[in-house]
Amino acid sequence: MTRFSLVETPIRDSFADAVLAGLGRHPRRLPPRYFYDAEGTRLFDRITELPEYYVTRAEMDVLARHAGELPSAATVIEFGGGTGAKTRLLLEAWFHLRPRIRYVPVDISKAALTATAGALLPQFPGLSVAAIQAEFDRALELIPREPSLVLFLGSNIGNFDEAEAVRFLHALRGHQVVVGFDMVKDAATLHAAYNDAAGVTAAFNLNVLARINRELGGTFDLGAWAHRAFYDAGEARIEMHLVARSDQAVRIAALDRTFAFQAGDTIHTENSYKFSPERIAALARAGGLDVAKTWTDERGWFSVALLT
Repeated sequence: MTRFSLVETPIRDSFADAVLAGLGRHPRRLPPRYFYDAEGTRLFDRITELPEYYVTRAEMDVLARHAGELPSAATVIEFGGGTGAKTRLLLEAWFHLRPRIRYVPVDISKAALTATAGALLPQFPGLSVAAIQAEFDRALELIPREPSLVLFLGSNIGNFDEAEAVRFLHALRGHQVVVGFDMVKDAATLHAAYNDAAGVTAAFNLNVLARINRELGGTFDLGAWAHRAFYDAGEARIEMHLVARSDQAVRIAALDRTFAFQAGDTIHTENSYKFSPERIAALARAGGLDVAKTWTDERGWFSVALLT
């Protein structure tokens, strides 16, 4: 019996569709999932190693200290597992408790899924991988229906607005759900995490324009755009934008469109919400779940919550 399978689904909105819709509206915005082409993924991996970017280290600290306390399951579903480093850490703990585990990773990128499977399968002889290449909302219809353990780590839930997060959690009722939450903290720490001194986050943000140039025949001059990230305390979120430094017209050949920008115009590329214990509990309740347990790092900067 094969230990690896892959279900592929058509992506509902192509990159071109998303660019046309996002740049054709006001205020302009682009979905953050389009950050992650090969170059964007490489840049994000560098971000996770930056001294200012505490998020990955804090979450890995929580998981390393408490992996044995998280429930194990015969089927583990993971949305957006990235490089698989956190998954590997958890599987090492769980394989002490059970001989076989079916792992169901979900990602929009087929390359990411095959790379993760290729890294994990040789290490865990009792592992089988049933990968799903799909957008998250589509994947909710395809994941196993029997009660399973669902992982949604990396503070990915912070990229959803409240309504999206509630819909996502509501669809996971019946499973045990482990979610990573980046917690509210001082504004200076948050600002530094998204405005690193080396400029890697700026390059990551600007790469979405470079991707338009590469894949859609765009004429964005990256030097004519600036990265801007700031903390909105009222909304408890980091906002990332690209800001036009000058008046300009950008032709995108694949769309047969030219878009005009004035100096100071912005393209909103991402929100990253931050959480308090009360907000986590309210979000879980709205999604039809309860907070069974939470674990945090020593500074309380990051929480991993078990929702049931």
